[in-house]
Amino acid sequence: MTPNPLALIAEVTHRCPLHCVYCSNPLQMVAKQAELSTDEWVGVFQQASRLGVLHLHLTGGEPAARTDLEELIAGARQAGLYTNLITSGLGIPETRLPKLVDAGLDHIQLSFQDSKDGPAQWIAGAKGHAYKIILAEKIRQLPLAFTVNLVVHRQNLDHIEEMIEFIEQLRPDRVEIAHAQYYGWALKNREHLLPTPEQLDSCMRAVEAAQTRLAGKTRIDCVVPDYYARYPKACMGGWGRRTLLIDPSGRALPCHAAGVIPGIQFDNVREHSLEHIWQESAAFKMFRGDEWMPEPCKSCDRKEQDFGGCRCQAFLVTGNATATDPVCSLSPDHHLIEIARAAAADAAQPTWFYRAGV
Repeated sequence: MTPNPLALIAEVTHRCPLHCVYCSNPLQMVAKQAELSTDEWVGVFQQASRLGVLHLHLTGGEPAARTDLEELIAGARQAGLYTNLITSGLGIPETRLPKLVDAGLDHIQLSFQDSKDGPAQWIAGAKGHAYKIILAEKIRQLPLAFTVNLVVHRQNLDHIEEMIEFIEQLRPDRVEIAHAQYYGWALKNREHLLPTPEQLDSCMRAVEAAQTRLAGKTRIDCVVPDYYARYPKACMGGWGRRTLLIDPSGRALPCHAAGVIPGIQFDNVREHSLEHIWQESAAFKMFRGDEWMPEPCKSCDRKEQDFGGCRCQAFLVTGNATATDPVCSLSPDHHLIEIARAAAADAAQPTWFYRAGV
């Protein structure tokens, strides 16, 4: 029997006041009228707890667009889940934040697009930077674990030191410097988001310096962006191995992008229990183990570390979801990543595809 999942990612809505050019939400997003109800979500949380899930990540879109967010958090607390809210901060007025804490919120992850208002607005396609700073100060006054998430890419990496200094002033417990991941809208804007090798080197030096300076005070996490990695990441800890995601309409997926792979029927929590979906559904079994793996994955001594890499990325780059993740230097399709990097290096002034609204 497959071990139980440790984390549930609840995409409670795809609605969002931002239109970020690096958004990894699907291009076809779920409308408000198709979203799970409060009672349906609370039922999912209870099932998740019984299944052995420990952590709940409330995300979107912007989860604060749900007027019942307090009720969802209270339902998660009653189910015994540690609750993390992943938010832009917009939709959380200062008076609402204590109510979320009173409902049982344990952790908040607040996203920033840059250290200054102008560039942040340009990337997000909306205003909000100044309010995020105010909200960060209010968060520090409450009994909440606090993470700041900063998405980095070619358009902001030239001032990475300035952005780290800005975040340091917000006094988070943890900083996640997240290189853009090329799914959804970020894939459409890939040529203008992929960093140069020089930017990447500068970024890693700045992060290492900050990690040394802030040791014992603030944890800083950063990873090499996929397209510059020697080996692929173990996406979501492996397909259907650790994490379960429910989209706003109730579809259960191994990750947020899995719906792009054609020919897979993903079960819905309105029709099947979480336990059935996790243990029995064909979609979650599809890329577990190593029977599906091609060479060089199947005979590689890293297959229990990265599990062949990301199935969605393999499909989006090669057109074949069973291929070795092409970011791997051993992949026969690795040249496609090199072509993408070359195209980005030659890209002209960006013309953005902004995330659509729902």
